[in-house]
Amino acid sequence: MSLSVLVVDDQGVVRAGFAALIDAEEDMTVVGEAADGAEAVRLAEQLAPDVVVMDVRMPELDGIAATRIIAGREDAPRVLVLTTFDLDANVFDALRSGASGFLLKDVHPGELLQGIRVVAAGESVLAPSATRRLIGHYASGARTALAAGRAPRELDSLTGRERNVLTLVASGLTNAEIAEQLGITVGTVKSHVNALLRKLELRDRVQATILAYDLGLARPNPPDTHI
Repeated sequence: MSLSVLVVDDQGVVRAGFAALIDAEEDMTVVGEAADGAEAVRLAEQLAPDVVVMDVRMPELDGIAATRIIAGREDAPRVLVLTTFDLDANVFDALRSGASGFLLKDVHPGELLQGIRVVAAGESVLAPSATRRLIGHYASGARTALAAGRAPRELDSLTGRERNVLTLVASGLTNAEIAEQLGITVGTVKSHVNALLRKLELRDRVQATILAYDLGLARPNPPDTHI
């Protein structure tokens, strides 16, 4: 079954280039193109794509605001944000708005295509530079909600094992690595991940990672290429 993709960018040449690259893949189909955030919101609802490839800086409604609207809908598509600038604010705002991934526009074509497949599968992807900034933000002493005594009540609904899995997800481990470390099956890990995402009302592993850092459940490690 082909993945349906909506491409959003205010530069026609860039938008056409991404669309041609994606459409050339046997497992992907570009179902629409948008030149600004407002059009992206409308087309995302009308076309119901699997993935939205979203630019950040656009007129009328930027990519962050558009992502927030799209991700907030029921049965929302996954959003992969692309931008020329890996500014801290862009990274944090995009992820907190519901994006499942963040890549730079100069990414290798193969990495972009793989990123689309990854987020479509319910996983998450971050550019290495964005990961370094995310970790650096917390390593620099960002105040956590847990330290401030504001841990959400939802955490009380997690089992001890689910908390452990949340911490390991935030450390960047894959399901297979978590399974090996805890001595359980990959299927069991997936069940725990799905359960904690549901209980905490999170879309994916990116949001779970951010929450774990916010709550002090995870601490910065040397940067890696994925979260």
